[in-house]
Amino acid sequence: MTDNCGADEQRDAMEPLDLTPDMLLRAYAIGVFPMAEDRDDPDLFWIDPRMRGVMPFERFHVPRRLAKTVRQGRYHVTFDHAFEEVMEGCAEMTSRRPRTWINDKILTLYTSLHRMDQAHSVEVWEKGELVGGLYGVSLGGAFFGESMFSRARDASKVGLVHLVARLTRAGYTLLDSQFVTRHLENFGAIELPRAEYRTLLSEAIVQDTDFHSDYRDGEVLEYLRSLT
Repeated sequence: MTDNCGADEQRDAMEPLDLTPDMLLRAYAIGVFPMAEDRDDPDLFWIDPRMRGVMPFERFHVPRRLAKTVRQGRYHVTFDHAFEEVMEGCAEMTSRRPRTWINDKILTLYTSLHRMDQAHSVEVWEKGELVGGLYGVSLGGAFFGESMFSRARDASKVGLVHLVARLTRAGYTLLDSQFVTRHLENFGAIELPRAEYRTLLSEAIVQDTDFHSDYRDGEVLEYLRSLT
């Protein structure tokens, strides 16, 4: 899961490929995912990191200041209300991140997965304006965080807390962050060797979960209380 859609960490890439949504799901089930080299590059490459980023639910950490922001309700958070807009936000090139790995093929593929109910978005709003969010792929009890973006302070972080609260409520057991950044380390993200990750993945994808299970607006507050 990358902030402002960059991933500078070393990764393994194969040959350029053409993908369908079904092929993409099969790839996730064995631990690989696609990226593009650049926003304008039409080719996609398989990524299979030797060390995989994951965010264990049992060690998820919410910094005190962020927890306060969540409790204050500064932002309004929704799920699956604006999937394509979230992807476009993640694909934006900014001064901080002048390059992005999300090209038109990525946008089309993951929008198709969303229509198949296999990809979901978290939207963070302020006064009716989309100021942050993230999206990812859902497969059994595994959620693969793809990318996140912020246009306001802590917006994507608030979205992440809501996502973890929802995944926990629904019984997910694996939150894949792909890579580990200093940003994600603050939440408890760790790296696992490829073989160990694949063991966890194989156990997670066969689980019966429902991303749409009953999730109330106040659920995140109960989740924060459970962490203390």
